[in-house]
Amino acid sequence: MSWGTELWDQFDSLDKHTQWGIDFLERYAKFVKERIEIEQNYAKQLRNLVKKYCPKRSSKDEEPRFTSCIAFFNILNELNDYAGQREVVAEEMAHRVYGELMRYAHDLKTERKMHLQEGRKAQQYLDMCWKQMDNSKKKFERECREAEKAQQSYERLDNDTNATKADVEKAKQQLNLRTHMADENKNEYAAQLQNFNGEQHKHFYVVIPQIYKQLQEMDERRTIKLSECYRGFADSERKVIPIISKCLEGMILAAKSVDERRDSQMVVDSFKSGFEPPGDFPFEDYSQHIYRTISDGTISASKQESGKMDAKTTVGKAKGKLWLFGKKPKPQSPPLTPTSLFTSSTPNGSQFLTFSIEPVHYCMNEIKTGKPRIPSFRSLKRGGPALEDFSHLPPEQRRKKLQQRIDELNRELQKESDQKEALNKMKDVYEKNPQMGDPGSLQPKLAETMNNIDRLRMEIHKNEAWLSEVEGKTGGRGDRRHSSDINHLVTQGRESPEGSYTDDANQEVRGPPQQHGHHNEFDDEFEDDDPLPAIGHCKAIYPFDGHNEGTLAMKEGEVLYIIEEDKGDGWTRARRQNGEEGYVPTSYIDVTLEKNSKGAVTYI
Repeated sequence: MSWGTELWDQFDSLDKHTQWGIDFLERYAKFVKERIEIEQNYAKQLRNLVKKYCPKRSSKDEEPRFTSCIAFFNILNELNDYAGQREVVAEEMAHRVYGELMRYAHDLKTERKMHLQEGRKAQQYLDMCWKQMDNSKKKFERECREAEKAQQSYERLDNDTNATKADVEKAKQQLNLRTHMADENKNEYAAQLQNFNGEQHKHFYVVIPQIYKQLQEMDERRTIKLSECYRGFADSERKVIPIISKCLEGMILAAKSVDERRDSQMVVDSFKSGFEPPGDFPFEDYSQHIYRTISDGTISASKQESGKMDAKTTVGKAKGKLWLFGKKPKPQSPPLTPTSLFTSSTPNGSQFLTFSIEPVHYCMNEIKTGKPRIPSFRSLKRGGPALEDFSHLPPEQRRKKLQQRIDELNRELQKESDQKEALNKMKDVYEKNPQMGDPGSLQPKLAETMNNIDRLRMEIHKNEAWLSEVEGKTGGRGDRRHSSDINHLVTQGRESPEGSYTDDANQEVRGPPQQHGHHNEFDDEFEDDDPLPAIGHCKAIYPFDGHNEGTLAMKEGEVLYIIEEDKGDGWTRARRQNGEEGYVPTSYIDVTLEKNSKGAVTYI
């Protein structure tokens, strides 16, 4: 089957068909282009979706910890990879299909134009041959008619008796001339006809079949190219199917990784305070303050037993408790001590209890003249609690935060140590080979590294001290509570200035408290730490009023002991000679530290 033999007379139809083929190719290329745009927009929208729902991790504390959150973020990562594969599909289609189609369409247009021009030239040449043959034919036909007219004229004159001999001779010559011209035109017409027939045969059996064959091959190549592009279009997506399958498998694995038990445990680890539930409220018997005259010995005995029970109630009341919201409720009235009661006898031998106002005077004098217990200065720092030692957190959370900080500091210390070792090795190389560098140029960097190492070690030591304090309080509280339940000991609980619960084992007493060891409501607000050793002294440059709680007023020129250095917050802890302690502005004093001082224990 060949277009040259089957469609020898369908030049215009083939012209339209080949044009339609190129138009279809370009239409399919446009389809691929729009598909590429869809894939690109789809990938872009998927990436925007992933970016919208991915967490903005400004700090490590905001990193996802729950398995459900981690699974969702893993799904987002897989979806991001899936979007990347859609971009790969778009790039593959653009390079392998669309680009190839556009280049091939351009080549087809050029080739089709060339073949059609050759066909038109062949047709024009055949038309020219036909016109030449037709002209010679018409000329031959005209000469033949002229020859016939000349013959008729000659015969008429030859038969006419009246015609002269000259006229007959002239008519004969004219006949011979027309006959000769007719013969020449006949020969020319025959030649032109033979030539036209040859060109026509060549046109329809050689030239046109060759041109149509080339057009047919071009159209078949176009069809093959379309088939290849169809296959490439599908292959572009089939290539990424394994990776897309892995992305989907990753999503399934992320879904399977969700562990509800682990999430529940994380909630416990995140919000566990380490506190113990509050104990029972004791019964407070206010009827013991009522003055009564008892005449019945049985009733007096009951009163004495009631007095013993009240003493135990007071002991139970003084027992330290942990409150969920950080503040311990203050008693309605100060607890009574045995010294606040004395026994009188009636004439009939019975005894009754009366009250003395001496403990009231003692409490007032203790408030006025006693050494104030200074709480932590953390609550005074610029209107809110500081976060350096995480004292605002419950013990369990504080312990975790401190442990995390210690781990980070240890990693930084390891980096600085490695850098120090590398600098020392480089310094040794420079000392052995001076042409490679100056060893002295490394000294500033070494000094900076050493300072960083010392600073990190101090930070680690400070945080380890805080961690030991938290662990000691947490461990000691349970032991002392167990001991108090067995031996009926009174453990005085107090709320630390950091907001965490603390106990002091030195405040455990057996039985009713004495007059100088009584418990009052002010112990709930102040710490009772051992005095810190002095690490130097200072002289007040300016006077300071010290109206805020925890500050220490001073006069210009007054000399104080330094017990805690400035930690970068602008305050220094000082003590007077009478033992009164507090914080003073560092810029208001001239500090002199002792060189042989090992430093004081710092409670921040």
